[in-house]
Amino acid sequence: MTFNCLSKNRFISRAAIFFFAVSLCLNAQEGIITPGKPKRGNRHPAFAKVVDDPSLPRVLIIGDSISIGYTAPVRAQLEGEANVHRIRANAGNSGRAIGKLDHWLDPKNGAWDVIHFNFGLWDLCYRSPQSKNQGNRDKVHGKLTHDIPTYSKNLETIVKRLKQTGATLIFAMTTPVPKGEAGRKLGDDLLYNEAARKVMQKHGVIINDLYALAAPSMKQWGKAPGDVHFKPQGYVALGKQTAEVIRRTLPKKTK
Repeated sequence: MTFNCLSKNRFISRAAIFFFAVSLCLNAQEGIITPGKPKRGNRHPAFAKVVDDPSLPRVLIIGDSISIGYTAPVRAQLEGEANVHRIRANAGNSGRAIGKLDHWLDPKNGAWDVIHFNFGLWDLCYRSPQSKNQGNRDKVHGKLTHDIPTYSKNLETIVKRLKQTGATLIFAMTTPVPKGEAGRKLGDDLLYNEAARKVMQKHGVIINDLYALAAPSMKQWGKAPGDVHFKPQGYVALGKQTAEVIRRTLPKKTK
């Protein structure tokens, strides 16, 4: 493929802007972005204002800091195909989300064709008020946020509420817990994902298996040892798969 000089310069400029935006995703850590409006001056690209093209379907992303990280790549992948929004918050754990759903799904924000959502990493986390680790994480002395039966029950409630919107639902599996993570135990990600899979299959919810995508590449994509977050290239990969799963569910563009 060849480009003339003008086209090539435009391509390079757009690519530079895109990867700069993705690099900002590394700021989306637990506890920094909390439910509610983003802090004043927050320039994270996931929270950029979206001006809808009325001819395109509308997509809503609900989820934790991992979803914040891949929102901008999803939006870039689906440019011209969908209006991609997200809640202006870190959704946190499933129990907290239940109390926020009516706010996030307020009809004044419009109707949704697709809702992509995820929970898990906060639910399986152990926290202690005495811990100085980010978000008070402490898998030795801390208290588990939600056990698996509670997590499953919360997901049931969430799915039933999301179904009331009439949107196509997609659930993203929890991404891997790396060795050395301060508040999360190895293997719990698999157990919580299996519980989530049962709930989603019961309700006919589409599954976006981000665990299967990320697990083989955590050494290359992981932000740092013991950190559940990702480098920019990891978020780009997660965003690419997420966009493809969403794309397959989109209604045809209206004329």
